[in-house]
Amino acid sequence: MNSNPERGILTPKSALRLEYFIIGLGILALLMIFQPFSITLFTFGSMVVVAAGLINNLLPLAQPGVAKRSVVTVAMVVAMTFCIVLLMSILSAYLYGAFFLKPPDPNTTAGKVQLNATPWYMHSFTWAIAAVAVVLAGLISRRSRSRA
Repeated sequence: MNSNPERGILTPKSALRLEYFIIGLGILALLMIFQPFSITLFTFGSMVVVAAGLINNLLPLAQPGVAKRSVVTVAMVVAMTFCIVLLMSILSAYLYGAFFLKPPDPNTTAGKVQLNATPWYMHSFTWAIAAVAVVLAGLISRRSRSRA
């Protein structure tokens, strides 16, 4: 059995650290976006804004006494939801193009390039995001079964 029953929960100090990390990440992202020096920093700042927005969902759990396991589970649910929404947005962009845009002209160079492009469902990025979503769903269900 566990000799220290408080090992699996957030202590006041660790809860405060988690809260400062989440808020600090958002502030860092804003500083990276609104700096006037580098477009590369702006790019990374834009990515950090998305990550900070997702991680911000953990802020209500930054309380003393909350199980660390529940913080990890909620983080996995947020990541899985992000992957699913990303896949849905890729599909909706494809469907928009298929239904509302005129098809490429095969008599032009741009049309030939567009017609020879790899379909969206054949890209490794799409399959990697789908695999991450499936793995996270499996891990979440496994964690919930082992808790019961």
